Amino acid sequence: MDFQVIDKYDGVSLVLSKLEFEQGPSEYNIVVTLSEREDDFADQADRLLSAYNDFCSEKLPFATPVFERYFLSDIANQQPVLEKMIDSVPGNAVSIVEQPPLNGSKIAMWAWLQTEVVNRNLYNGIFETNTGNSIHLRTASESEVKRGSKAQAKELLLGYSERLNELGLTLADNCVRTWLFVQNIDNNYQGVVVARNDLFSMQGLTNETHFISSTGIAGRSADKRVLVQLDTYAVAGIEQEQISFLYAPEFLNRTSEYGVSFERGTAVTYGDRKQVFISGTASINNKGEVVFSGDIVMQTHRMLQNVEALLSEAGCGFDDVAQMIVYLRDIADYKVVNRLFSGIFPQHPYVILHAPVCRPGWLIEMECIAIKKEQNERFVNY
Repeated sequence: MDFQVIDKYDGVSLVLSKLEFEQGPSEYNIVVTLSEREDDFADQADRLLSAYNDFCSEKLPFATPVFERYFLSDIANQQPVLEKMIDSVPGNAVSIVEQPPLNGSKIAMWAWLQTEVVNRNLYNGIFETNTGNSIHLRTASESEVKRGSKAQAKELLLGYSERLNELGLTLADNCVRTWLFVQNIDNNYQGVVVARNDLFSMQGLTNETHFISSTGIAGRSADKRVLVQLDTYAVAGIEQEQISFLYAPEFLNRTSEYGVSFERGTAVTYGDRKQVFISGTASINNKGEVVFSGDIVMQTHRMLQNVEALLSEAGCGFDDVAQMIVYLRDIADYKVVNRLFSGIFPQHPYVILHAPVCRPGWLIEMECIAIKKEQNERFVNY
C-alpha cells in the first residue's frame, strides 16, 4: 500500500492510500479533513467537496467512488445543506452520520474509489458495483422510525435480508460487513443487541457457524425519531472458501461470550487481492474484559495491539491498512490520541470522531480496512 498526504487545497487535507493493479480495479481510499476550520458549515462543506472533487478529477480521473461517508457535527442542521451540494441521485452509496470530527471542524469524509468498475442504483436502497468478475452491494444511512431501538434494528436487518433474498442472496452467505449507528448508545444499544441476536439465530447465524463483522457505535440521524442507522456491504457470487473469520484468541474472546453476535474481522480472498474488514475493536482481553480502565494512552496501545493481531491472522499488517476510523467517548482525549496516531501513522488515512463506544469503560475504539495483493489461482479476480 502506498500513502500520500496532500495539503495544497485551500485549508483542506487529503490523505490517500492506493493499491494499483495492472489488470483489474485499482483501490483508493481518501480521508478528507479541514485544517482551517473557522468558517460556517456551508463554506466548510464547499471547500471539502471542492478539494475532493478537484483532486479526483486531477489525480484519479479514471476512478469511480463506490462508497462515501460524511461525518457531521450537527446533522439536523447540516444534512439538508450537504445534500444540496452532492449528487441527488448518486451511483454509489452515500452514508451521512452525526459523528463530530474532533479536530474542531464541522465535516469530514471517507471515500473508497476503484477503477474499471460500473455503479448502478438498484432503487431498492441497494447500490451495485460491478467489477466484471464480481458484484458488490452496499447500502447506506438506512433507518426506521418504529418505537424503540430493538424494533428499529429488527426491521432494518429483516428488511435488508429480504432484499438480499430477492437478489438470490442471503445474509449468512453474502453479507460481509455492517455498521450500526445508535443514538444515545448507552441506553439504546442493548435493544440493538437483542434484535440482532434474535434475527441472526433465525437466519442460521450462530456461534457454531459464523456472524458478520460489524461496528456498533454512537451516531445520530437528522431525524430525531431514528435510534438506529444501518450501512451494509455484501458480495454476490462469493464462495464460502473465499471467506475467513479472524479471532486472535490470544488477545480477544469470542463476542458471543458476552452476549453479542459479530465477528472480530473478516478476510475475503480473490484471485488477485485480499480485503480485510476489521470490526470496531477496543481495549479488551481474551476474557472479554475492559483493560486499562480510565487510561486513554494504554487503552489506545492495547486496541492497536488487538487490531494488529487480527490483521496478522489474515496475513496483513498496518502497512496494508487502507483507512482507519477512530472513535472517542471523551472529546478531551483527542489531543493525546491524535498525537499517538500521527506519530505511529504519519501517512495513513484516518479520522478521529466523537462517538461513544457501546460499553462505557471503553474510551476508544477503531475499525479499519486492509487490502493486499494476492496470487490465488483457486478464485477469480476481484
